[in-house]
Amino acid sequence: MGTIVCQDCQKVIDHYDDEKVTTLYGSCPTCNKK
Repeated sequence: MGTIVCQDCQKVIDHYDDEKVTTLYGSCPTCNKK
């Protein structure tokens, strides 16, 4: 199980199925509006 975390506010955005446990960084919709 992987996790996507917002690189700005550190909020968990989403989870995805993966063989490895990994953390990806993205931007959540709230932080994307800046």
